[in-house]
Amino acid sequence: LRKAGRERLERQHAQVSRSKLKRKLLDALAEKHSFPAPKNLLESELDNIMKQVAQSGGGKEPTDAEKEEYKGIAERRVRLGLLLSEIGRRNNIQVGEEELRRALAAEASRYPGREREVIEFYQKTPEALVQLRAPLYEDKVIDFILEMAKVTDRTVSAAELIRDEGLPTD
Repeated sequence: LRKAGRERLERQHAQVSRSKLKRKLLDALAEKHSFPAPKNLLESELDNIMKQVAQSGGGKEPTDAEKEEYKGIAERRVRLGLLLSEIGRRNNIQVGEEELRRALAAEASRYPGREREVIEFYQKTPEALVQLRAPLYEDKVIDFILEMAKVTDRTVSAAELIRDEGLPTD
């Protein structure tokens, strides 16, 4: 039981560590590459954000300040998406069919008893398959950039690692 608990904590800490590294990398990319986001992509991303906010906010109308914040988030997402896409394209990074099958199996396993239904949905809905492929592609591009970057590891306490991540510190 202790071994299982330790392994679970190690996986959780590895995920948090990767998340922080990815965030720092994306922050650096955003800082170094500034260009106007295409209007149609910006509007689409802002619309997606507003829909997510509406679903989670109980129908409360966002303030003007919040709308401006969402617009900034949308612009950052679009610019970073285009930048990562271009890096991937220039370096011939692709998501293989086997990787996509594993992701689809993992997604289906989140719905016990309905796995076949989930798989059929993705097979019949190209847009959903694109949504499944996108984070795989992003992770592969991030991994490529990290391979090229000079990254230094440093040891931190568990409490320092998970600070601001919303995870239990006990």
